[in-house]
Amino acid sequence: MIGIDVGGANLKVADGQGVHIYYCPLWTGAPFSDLLSPYAAGRDTPAAVVMSGELADCFENKLQGIGFIVRAVQEVFPAARFYGTDAVFHTSPVPALAAANWLASADFLREKYPDAVLLDIGSTTADIIPLSRFPALRGLSDLDRLRKGYLVYTGMLRTPVATLISSVDISGITTPVSTEYFATSADAHLVLGNIAPDEYTCDTPDHREKTPEASLRRLARVVCADLEEIGEEGALQVARAFWDRQRKIICSAVLRVKEESGASSVIVAGLGASLFARECDGSDLRSVLGPAADALPAYAVREVALRTRGR
Repeated sequence: MIGIDVGGANLKVADGQGVHIYYCPLWTGAPFSDLLSPYAAGRDTPAAVVMSGELADCFENKLQGIGFIVRAVQEVFPAARFYGTDAVFHTSPVPALAAANWLASADFLREKYPDAVLLDIGSTTADIIPLSRFPALRGLSDLDRLRKGYLVYTGMLRTPVATLISSVDISGITTPVSTEYFATSADAHLVLGNIAPDEYTCDTPDHREKTPEASLRRLARVVCADLEEIGEEGALQVARAFWDRQRKIICSAVLRVKEESGASSVIVAGLGASLFARECDGSDLRSVLGPAADALPAYAVREVALRTRGR
């Protein structure tokens, strides 16, 4: 059984050998079917699939995106089944398939952690899921989750810095930021040591190097400066201001959902698991699941499919 999570920016696969993550931006026409082909032992290889890539702006609407993803997966895995927000597996494109990856994670974890809030913090978003409320979670769209505070649209790599901060203190002077796409959360987290260079897997805004120095230069541009103008410390102040704001937004949302749901604990998965487990007083699921925690929906939908096989 293969577990697959087709995101807008990343493709994640879980199989008996572990998990595999590929940067695969759908809006560039990335041929993710080619990436899936090596995992098919034959045309009858079973696959369980979730998606969130239907929201990519290369599609006119979600249903068009769903249809594209279903057809592309079925080219490689004709017997694939697709998990929906109704917590049911489907074999054809239906609206319920839109952004159901987070629900698969909840479905997998809810019995072992019935009194926890799950924070899955990846490259692009933070999913905040009260596992005790699984019946009420079914059917929720991303719009619903945004309104409830269950989806916070900021992540470890792809968030433009200027979306979270409007100014930064540079050498004691309050300095407004530009709203250009100069630097991302990956740049901030790289220079602060929160991610390693090999974890900077998305494109850079300027399509240049993924090194601390290159990231500092991109961060300096956020305040319309060259690195030589404000120095490394000035660029680091931009990174710190962004991180301080991102941390407060996510941890406040986690605390709010925890209090509203009456949960007693927080469990954390995704690229930012170790970082946010500390910040949100939670437990890092990597200690239990290992690398699978970095691709939780792909791993989870595989496990849910195995659990429900034969029912």
